[in-house]
Amino acid sequence: MSVVRVTQPMLVASSLRNLQGGLNKYADLQEQLSTGKRVNRASDSPSDATGSMRTRVAISDQNHYVRNAENGIGWLGTVDTTLSSMADSTRRARELGLQGVSTGTSSVNSREALAVEVDQIRADLISQANTTYLGRPVFGGTTAGAAAFDTTTGAYLGDSGQVMRTVADGVQVRVDMPGTSVVGPDGASLFDDLTTLSTALRAGDETSMRTALSNLQGRLNDISTAQATVGASYKRLEQASQKGQDSVVALRTTLSDLEDADLPQTLMNLKMQEVAYQAALGATSKALQPSLIDFLR
Repeated sequence: MSVVRVTQPMLVASSLRNLQGGLNKYADLQEQLSTGKRVNRASDSPSDATGSMRTRVAISDQNHYVRNAENGIGWLGTVDTTLSSMADSTRRARELGLQGVSTGTSSVNSREALAVEVDQIRADLISQANTTYLGRPVFGGTTAGAAAFDTTTGAYLGDSGQVMRTVADGVQVRVDMPGTSVVGPDGASLFDDLTTLSTALRAGDETSMRTALSNLQGRLNDISTAQATVGASYKRLEQASQKGQDSVVALRTTLSDLEDADLPQTLMNLKMQEVAYQAALGATSKALQPSLIDFLR
């Protein structure tokens, strides 16, 4: 059986190595207390660090989805408010048309007054149809222009593109409303119906008035259908936003479990490590007594 001879340099080196190890543990615990994090670098816990990075990416994705949903809610809120206003204006135009076909308001002057108000409603409706959100027309599709309709003729200037918002992985929601589905195509649009009604009022053409009134009722139905579509999309975005926010909360809890230090436990460990280190210092000072060489110097 061989015997290993322990020399003074070996004892010194071993003692210093152990002291340094204890000091490193003490420093690590101090860092955890000061940062509040159990994992401050990948070497602290490679598996937890990997999970932490993945969780942070997931949090970033969910925050992006929530921002998209909130932006979409802004779009659809603007569309819905505008549609309600357009419906009110269109109903007022129908009321004027009904007055025009009644026998009690058949004078030229009264019909002219009605026609003037119809013209004003038409101009106002074109302005409403050009409503924008963050500088983009909500009824213009993906057009880069500032308006969806020509302010004079009412001709459609937008395109058939769809403004989409990604609110979850693989889930997109449309947040605009095609202008032609609300007011109709060029040549047979809400604005054309109002022009027809205005002309018929001035001419006293009851047949044309009734045709325009029937068309306006159809436009009101189209606006109502558009509002229902917007309402359904709005609800989806609200749910997506809430789901995304809930996911962020859950992911942050997971991240905390992976990274955060248990401060009371860490403080206790620090005190224990401090006591252990002080004890090691005392033991080492006694073990490394001066040698005979030290006395002979």
